[in-house]
Amino acid sequence: AMTAKTSISLTYAQEAYARELVERGRYPSLSAVLQHGLELLRAEREAEEAETAALRALLEERRRGPFVGVKDGRKRTEQMIASRRTRR
Repeated sequence: AMTAKTSISLTYAQEAYARELVERGRYPSLSAVLQHGLELLRAEREAEEAETAALRALLEERRRGPFVGVKDGRKRTEQMIASRRTRR
């Protein structure tokens, strides 16, 4: 993958922690630490968006369809979220 050089600011505590991870051999460089952190943020955001989309779809389905009880609705919501997670 191509990389872009950039300048960022970290707190002293953040920099110390990142350097510690490199010194322990967990990551090859400070850049690798930050890249992994950004990928975790991206995955977290995508999971949140998938859950929101699943809930929106369920609400729309409920609005259009017959009444669904709370217990059944919760079960269907959990199934939709699980199926969207496994697709990724």
